[in-house]
Amino acid sequence: MSASQNPPATAVPGGDKSGDDVPTLLVKIFGKDRPGITAGLFDTLAAYSVDVVDIEQVVTRGRIVLCALVTAPPFGNGATEGELRATVHGWAESLKLQAEIISGRGDNRPRGTGRSHVTVLGHPLTAESTAAIAASITATGGNIDRIFRLAKYPVTAVEFAVSGAETEPLRTALATEAAALGVDVAVVSAGLHRRARRLIVMDVDSTLIQDEVIELFAAHAGCEDKVAEVTAAAMRGELDFEQSLHARVALLEGLDASVVDKVRAEVRLTPGARTLIRTLKRMGYQVGVVSGGFTQVTDDLKDRLGLDFASANTLEVVDGKLTGRVIGEVVDRAGKARLLRRFAAEAGVPVEQTVAIGDGANDLDMLNAAGLGVAFNAKPVVRQAAHTAVNVPFLDTVLYLLGITREEVEAAETHTD
Repeated sequence: MSASQNPPATAVPGGDKSGDDVPTLLVKIFGKDRPGITAGLFDTLAAYSVDVVDIEQVVTRGRIVLCALVTAPPFGNGATEGELRATVHGWAESLKLQAEIISGRGDNRPRGTGRSHVTVLGHPLTAESTAAIAASITATGGNIDRIFRLAKYPVTAVEFAVSGAETEPLRTALATEAAALGVDVAVVSAGLHRRARRLIVMDVDSTLIQDEVIELFAAHAGCEDKVAEVTAAAMRGELDFEQSLHARVALLEGLDASVVDKVRAEVRLTPGARTLIRTLKRMGYQVGVVSGGFTQVTDDLKDRLGLDFASANTLEVVDGKLTGRVIGEVVDRAGKARLLRRFAAEAGVPVEQTVAIGDGANDLDMLNAAGLGVAFNAKPVVRQAAHTAVNVPFLDTVLYLLGITREEVEAAETHTD
């Protein structure tokens, strides 16, 4: 009898409520991995006209664990559950594998309401921190349905699929735990939108690049210390950004405009920046930057990196000299959020499907406006306010927060090469 001819009593569980009481068998195979194990198991089961309800397989350091939930052999085909058990055990022994078969009824128990993806980044990821994160998930009422590794370098990144807890309370609880453990944890709602076409918008200074651009200009003007002092205060949120910008730019008055080319050459990309952008572009994302710095640098970065959007302040130049003023509307804290929304509208991406990355207090509005705000090696006030924080010096680790694996990153890099 074929699977399609099975009587209603053996229909695949989960199709309707009546299937919840159907006899099922959980077949577990584990041992040394080799090609053909999965095909061999299901070839063996096929002789008993069973239906597949669920499958899970994982390979860790060359050892396979394969679980198959199948319906019990149907009545009327002459086969018995005992015969199926004997056949599966015999097949496993022939390959020097172990088999375990557990009888039961129905499918997996229904998952609780609330679905989230919890991504944990460790450098290294210790057993202690993993235990604490798992315990915190349980304490919020969540259940860990699945765990898998996203990456093993430059950091260890693992993802927990969690059900039974709402995303916001889970995020709050895990943020506190992560800070105490010294690991990075991101919590995002599960759903189709997670891997939908998105827009990523980044700050530039100390995020996309390692430098503060105005300090590079200041070094050529001989006022680096004064500018750095004002910059630090502004990034801590102690000064109004627009006032601090005008104060710092005023110190550049009289500087020859030819210094722009020198500053562009001095800019250092953050480790992983090129990988992040290439991977996102290859996967159909759009990428933009907003900066309280200057278009004299961001326009160059846009061209070099193939960015879709870029906006920043513009240094005024008259007769080949910097005037110590900026022209046009200042890109400040509120301006960055407005630009995020404008870029999203132009890209045709809902704001809730955008990601913003920044490090300073003037990025907060943008981080909060985005669907996911990532504080990258940020000041404490920013880490506390953002959806999640990354505190390792590799910008491409943001990819793991989006559920992109290291293998996908490498595939994108190979294609680009």
